[in-house]
Amino acid sequence: MYRGGSLELMGCVSTAAHVRRSQVLGIIPIAIVEGNFVGKTVEEELRVPTMQDMIWKMLDNSDVFIALPSGIGTLEENFQIASWAQLNIHHKPIGLLNVDGLFNKLLSFLDQAGEEIFTLHSARQIFISTSTIEEMIDKLEDFVLEPYPIAAQIDWSKGSRIKSANWICHSICIISCLLVSLTLIIFFYLCCVLVYFRFDL
Repeated sequence: MYRGGSLELMGCVSTAAHVRRSQVLGIIPIAIVEGNFVGKTVEEELRVPTMQDMIWKMLDNSDVFIALPSGIGTLEENFQIASWAQLNIHHKPIGLLNVDGLFNKLLSFLDQAGEEIFTLHSARQIFISTSTIEEMIDKLEDFVLEPYPIAAQIDWSKGSRIKSANWICHSICIISCLLVSLTLIIFFYLCCVLVYFRFDL
């Protein structure tokens, strides 16, 4: 599974997986598809409304995340997924394929941020960094995420109840507006009838 399209490393990896008869799923925002600047998605394509929907769908459909050498978009997605792991939203491992030391300074930044207490030391442990895919697979298989004690107490299932409550509130507001509008229409109609009969008399 990947972000869709056929460009750069994502395109190469998805094409190679497809050629070797592996199942490939590209999740891509509709606007990017319509922009037609990332090429055609290899095999199955799932179109979603927004970038946020794309990340949620990736989270729902994946067992692990592996970041290949890339740019800002990949970093943004992986940091968001890492943040969700720290908040106990999921427990899926996140790998950085650190080819030729590309992510060395990023990992040093995370180490320094932990030392200066801007982040938790456990935040650094969320990322698994290796220079080869073979070593990456071995570490991913052995990875166990230790949740931050405070985050472990968060009950994310309440989010669905909040959404349901919001939906009920919106429905009540809409129904109330319709009833008020209907009442005004009836009142206006009755006024017109009374005026008509008054002049008729």
